Amino acid sequence: MADIHVHRAHAFGLTRARAIALSWAEELEERYRMDCTIHEGDDSDTVTFVRDGVNGSLEVRADSFELQAKLGFLLSAFRQQIEAEVGRVLDALLAKEAGTAGKTRVKTTSKPTKPRKR
Repeated sequence: MADIHVHRAHAFGLTRARAIALSWAEELEERYRMDCTIHEGDDSDTVTFVRDGVNGSLEVRADSFELQAKLGFLLSAFRQQIEAEVGRVLDALLAKEAGTAGKTRVKTTSKPTKPRKR
């Protein structure tokens, strides 16, 4: 069996991290036909996922995501590609959330803006 470990730090807080984790779990279920379960806690959540040949968990904290997975014999040959893809998907979700956060911040500003001269 091969192990996968992916760690990503973030500054979104637990509420927004939960939303990211939910999107991630939905993508796993849709794209890879994984069975995902979310266990909510006071300080962190755990998303468990399973499918033939792979099982693991994603720890969701206010400041980080920690993924641990075990690959079965057949998938272990693709460990590096799978680990890279998991990281890419998580990075894309974090980048999307960072973009959303930036847009939200601009929309909620209370200062009047002055028109720029051209």
